[in-house]
Amino acid sequence: MKYVLMLVRSDEEWEALSDEERDYGAIMRWFGELAQRGVLAGGEELQAARTATTVRWEGERAILTDGPFMEAKETIGGFAVLDVPDLDAALDVARTWPARSHKVEIRPIVQH
Repeated sequence: MKYVLMLVRSDEEWEALSDEERDYGAIMRWFGELAQRGVLAGGEELQAARTATTVRWEGERAILTDGPFMEAKETIGGFAVLDVPDLDAALDVARTWPARSHKVEIRPIVQH
């Protein structure tokens, strides 16, 4: 079964951290270990929410708005897609996420 781990953070708090505090090395090792185990199906870091563009519809007309859909202190900073047997396995992976400044939200992916 596939799950997405959404890595939730405050952009302001993340940007205030030094490179040492962000510890990209640990994050890259985490992704590498998941890939070696064969459970990583994809993932990426996302730019800050302020770089987002939101599309909404008024009838047939698409309206573009700079910025995220929701005003929120915490946003999705990145994601990992896992291919694991079940939620327990996804939870085991989530518990190993090294960036303690993030929360990890887990959702199963709809498979058609």
